[in-house]
Amino acid sequence: MKKIFILTVLIALSILPSLAKTVQEPEKIKTIEYLNIEWWKRFNDDNLTNNLLTVYNNNYDLKNAALKVQENEKLVKMQFASELPSLSFNGDLSRDFRAPMQQFGSMRIPNYSQYNYYLPLTMGYEIDIWGTNHLKTKSMKEQLEIVKQAQRATYITLTSDFAADYFNLIKADKLLEVQDELVATQEKIVSLVMEKYQAGLSNINELLTEEKFLTVLKEERNKHKLTKEVLEESLKVYLTLGDGNSVVRSNYENIVLLDKIPEEYSSLIIENRPDFKQQEANIRRIGFDVQVAKREFLPKFTIVGQLGLNAYSLSKLFNSPSQFLNLGVLPSMDLFSGGRKAAFLKYKKYQYEEALNDYQKTILEGIKEVNSGIKEYKTAGENYKESVNKLKTQAKIYSLAKDKNKIGTSGNIDVLYVKEAYLMSEKEEISNKINAIISTIGLYKAAGGIDLYKLNNIGKNLL
Repeated sequence: MKKIFILTVLIALSILPSLAKTVQEPEKIKTIEYLNIEWWKRFNDDNLTNNLLTVYNNNYDLKNAALKVQENEKLVKMQFASELPSLSFNGDLSRDFRAPMQQFGSMRIPNYSQYNYYLPLTMGYEIDIWGTNHLKTKSMKEQLEIVKQAQRATYITLTSDFAADYFNLIKADKLLEVQDELVATQEKIVSLVMEKYQAGLSNINELLTEEKFLTVLKEERNKHKLTKEVLEESLKVYLTLGDGNSVVRSNYENIVLLDKIPEEYSSLIIENRPDFKQQEANIRRIGFDVQVAKREFLPKFTIVGQLGLNAYSLSKLFNSPSQFLNLGVLPSMDLFSGGRKAAFLKYKKYQYEEALNDYQKTILEGIKEVNSGIKEYKTAGENYKESVNKLKTQAKIYSLAKDKNKIGTSGNIDVLYVKEAYLMSEKEEISNKINAIISTIGLYKAAGGIDLYKLNNIGKNLL
């Protein structure tokens, strides 16, 4: 008997760990895939990719997004635990002091004192006949999927915004360089007009006009300086750099403008956006919740049992008479809950309809964002081509002006005016080129962080 009892205890102690091992540890998310570094390498800028890797390792928003995923993984495990039996130990060691007036019928028990050793293992298991607990676990898994997609959205948004600021900073560097040259050129013009005015060859209005324009150019230079400083500080936050460090970046001349990106896509690209996948998971999650709410009307059955030792003397604790085992099934059902369960079911059904509406809205917004991104990409590309042609024409005019000046058919001030026009055209070309790059990044973001060159493989392999 004693051997059978010990064997039963060992089996009870081992059953829960073996069941717990059936829980699959959530698969580690390869967050480096969310970075999509192969796409960013297409810009042929090592500084950009290195900075993005620094963002991946150091940025606090990305770290918090990863922690949110880990938190929800533990919530899934906590919910799964409700599908398993529970085993607990609640021992009790006491000494009783009884009064002499205890009486059972005609039998009177005198006063006494004794020890009581009570060492039970208590087991409980709700039989999941209707699959309620399993549905709750499924609901939590869908919530985990929502959080994972939120993490992916954070990666897409953060890296896209960083890249846009990075290229804008390069633009600010170059525009400031050109603006310095413009200011220097205008200062020469003001100096020449001043000489003409002093010699009586021009009036005061012409001089004042040139001085006013010089002031405008200096104001623009200050704006470029401010933009550069603001962008650099913003990028330092992304990179978690200290005040003593600067953002490593490339020169404007080395920037590559991506071309031959497909301009027509299947509407299926919407299905890869994180918000679309979140809404899909949310519909499934609430669908499980509705099923759970329906099953709350059904009875529950719980297996309960105790296995252990109960003795009044330590020397007799492991004897056969001290061993006990009880086992039973406890059915339970709410006969009246004041309409709480019915109200909860309707509440979940309303949530489900709301989720369906959000799903449809997400589709429409996704299509709108992608279409807008395509139009912006096309327009930015066309504007850049026009600015390049304009700059080429202005370069020819500038070259002719310098040639005319060499042969004495035009003055220095005429060359300076033409040079200013050339520098103005160069500023337009710089802005349009960076804007074209940023529109490409915007389309990448709208498409859900997909390599834009692979979008035509939408039906084959989206990622």
